[in-house]
Amino acid sequence: MIVVQFAVVLVFVFIGARLGGIGIGLAGGAGVIVLGLLGLEVDPATGVPWDVLGIIMCVIAAIAAMQAAGGLDYLVAKTEVLLRARPRNITFLAPLVTYFMTVFAGTGQVAFSTLPVIAEVAKESNVRPSRPLSIAVVASQMAIAASPISAAVVAMAAVVEPLGVDYITMLTVAGVSTLVGCMLGAVVASRQGVELQDDPVYQERLAKGLVKRRERTEFVARPRALLSLVVFAVALLVVVLYSTAVSDSVALIEAPTITRSGAIMTFMLLAGLLIAVLCKIDVSTVITQQTFRSGMSAAVCIIGVAWLGNTFVQGHTDTIERLGGDIIRDYPWMLAVVLLLASALLYSQAATTIALMPVAAGMGVGATTLVASFPAVTGLFLLPTYTTVVAAIELDDTGTTRIGKYVFNHSFMVPGLVSVAAAVAIGFGLAPLLI
Repeated sequence: MIVVQFAVVLVFVFIGARLGGIGIGLAGGAGVIVLGLLGLEVDPATGVPWDVLGIIMCVIAAIAAMQAAGGLDYLVAKTEVLLRARPRNITFLAPLVTYFMTVFAGTGQVAFSTLPVIAEVAKESNVRPSRPLSIAVVASQMAIAASPISAAVVAMAAVVEPLGVDYITMLTVAGVSTLVGCMLGAVVASRQGVELQDDPVYQERLAKGLVKRRERTEFVARPRALLSLVVFAVALLVVVLYSTAVSDSVALIEAPTITRSGAIMTFMLLAGLLIAVLCKIDVSTVITQQTFRSGMSAAVCIIGVAWLGNTFVQGHTDTIERLGGDIIRDYPWMLAVVLLLASALLYSQAATTIALMPVAAGMGVGATTLVASFPAVTGLFLLPTYTTVVAAIELDDTGTTRIGKYVFNHSFMVPGLVSVAAAVAIGFGLAPLLI
């Protein structure tokens, strides 16, 4: 029966992937029904990661308020200035930009606003756009593991803190390993494919007039755009300080009345309120922002696909621990492989962390292995159907960022695998020194 139930999970994930967007969540919910009919217990109280959803919704609400105030546009404009100052180095600057924007915002959805700039600057500099776009998308996904307000980090902290790993140590290992991993991935991306002028697909599209140049206009910041950025940044700093204060290793606040998850949610909502009041925005425009729409779509996806995955895993925890425990204890790096493949199916770093990390801990996997393998939950690039992957392909009218004949040989695969493999290897070297 376990084989049939696992096949159900794969079938509905595949259906969702084919639909794209919010379809992965809708298909996940349908799959839960089938698993229930096949004998697995369906309980939304344990199957749906409510804390994760709360964090995503509150963070997205604050970011959307900042976007409505012009803060995100201001950030993108400054990013464009940076990229245009060193256009020939865009393959290395682009992932740094998307990485730190994601760390700052706690969601990779903010990368959407910078991808058009990256594609345009690359074209203007005669750099093959697939090079910076591919690694920029990968970096935006990997940075989730290093963001202090991401749902995946909060979920991971809940698993490793009882094992003696504090919040800051976990973030340090994840931050160093993912950042260095992304830069190594950028080295690979910078050598991927022929030069732009030698690409036959680009030459064909150029001849047909399909390659356009974006008309540049002078950016004029809204009066309180910078203020909205400052408010959000201060809220982020407060969250980090509070999370450190309540961690087991620091314990400045004993028996806190607000959990770390609660702190992220409440301070993000407070940031949204302050932005709305101080920046005098019309709150009705918040829900019309692109970040709000894409973020809430991601929340629905997590409900469906995480519920689907959790229902299967929780129904067969004993079997999974029995079959996988000895293998992972003998070959710790296998955990990273499992996480990487699972993240591509579950479409979410947070959902992958919630579904598999507690199971790995239950198998007796050590804290260092868990922390070192954590960057592997960011393999959303494996399937060329994730939102930022699709956006990058559509934005590159040169045709260099594309899906290959065999689907998996797409522009993001090699830089992504190198980045994750390097991050995990660095993690296995760094984690034992800090934990």
